[in-house]
Amino acid sequence: MAGLVPEPPILGVCWRVGFVDSVGMSSDEQKEPILPLPVEPFAGPTADTPFPEPRVENPTASGFESDLRHEIAQAKRVVVKIGSSSLTDENFRVSQEKIDHIVDAVHARMGRSDVIIVSSGAVAAGMGPLGLHQRPTDLATKQASASVGQVHLAYVWGQSFARYKRTIGQVLLTASDTGHRDRARNAQRTIDRLRQLRTIPIVNENDAVATSEMHFGDNDRLSALVANLVGADALFLFSDVPGLYDKNPAEPDAKFIDEVRTGKDLKGVVAGDGGKVGTGGMATKVSAARLATRGGIPVLLTSTDNIGPALADASVGTVFHTREERQLSAWKFWALYCADTGGAVRLDEGAKEAVTEGGNSLLAVGITDVQGEFNKGEIIDILGPNGEVIGRGEVRFDSEELHGIKGKKMEELPEEQRRSVVHADYLSNFASRI
Repeated sequence: MAGLVPEPPILGVCWRVGFVDSVGMSSDEQKEPILPLPVEPFAGPTADTPFPEPRVENPTASGFESDLRHEIAQAKRVVVKIGSSSLTDENFRVSQEKIDHIVDAVHARMGRSDVIIVSSGAVAAGMGPLGLHQRPTDLATKQASASVGQVHLAYVWGQSFARYKRTIGQVLLTASDTGHRDRARNAQRTIDRLRQLRTIPIVNENDAVATSEMHFGDNDRLSALVANLVGADALFLFSDVPGLYDKNPAEPDAKFIDEVRTGKDLKGVVAGDGGKVGTGGMATKVSAARLATRGGIPVLLTSTDNIGPALADASVGTVFHTREERQLSAWKFWALYCADTGGAVRLDEGAKEAVTEGGNSLLAVGITDVQGEFNKGEIIDILGPNGEVIGRGEVRFDSEELHGIKGKKMEELPEEQRRSVVHADYLSNFASRI
């Protein structure tokens, strides 16, 4: 019977060949030893390691210099967003080799910056182990794939950073987490505490529980919201394209765009949708970049093949400038792009002009309709005369009381009601988008 007792495992090192089916790695990645996840805090300091070279030379999308690129290169706190295609292989399994390349560059950057990673790929990483050959479209299968993929992704991220004795922490968010101010602050505190403990936060949308009505839409947008949430100094968006082109880069006459200063630079640009494993194409990346710049955060957009020079000196890809005169405060950014809303008010043309162009508070006299039920202190949508959303703000009346005073001048109101409906300091509008 003694022969039936298994020998104890050798601790410290195991081999990918015996672990392939459980983590879903490619067959060409089965020969390297797997490092155990760190069980002690990082002792530091961060070693001075070289940045990896670009995997593909692209002269038209590299070799740039500017003050903004220098600012991005020296930014102290950065968010790095990685797309699904940069994390998985052609069999829809997590690619250790791809993630190792990313981690090499991130670790080199950590010699000068705090880094928060926003990782796509949970749904894509679960497809291979579940035998799925195309991205699921129904919610239940998508959530099932995400629940499997999140485990695989977290393990491989942790294993890769273990090469540098670094610990990671997984932070899964839903849109409702950022939509409520107290929950958004809690997420912020969690990420900040992980950084203080010298741990790399790996943020992803919690696709396993997010519903179609309550989700970010894509992780490009999530990365812009996270960058604002943590007060990042720069945002890096990595995918499988070297940067922004005026049309499909596969077309021979496509022109590379190295800088975007205002929306005018995007005139005539044709941006595509997502690929086989992702939800965010170039259109969502441009939208996310513009979203981040509204919060005062510059953006660099390029391919994961260029992650080395991107994090080293920002000499590659497309950069998006901020505009100080159009920059939103942290609260106004949250109210406009993150907050859940309890209802809406519709304005006449004069009130619309006052709040969008004049920067004035919203008064009862300019309100023509009150929609929904809400309480004082909630965030509400502000609609133009035709029902279009023109902004958001913190309302100073509940909906029942507002029904009684809409359309009335200030002097027609009782003394206790003579105040703005939404104060200018707590009103954020879309009219100043760059």
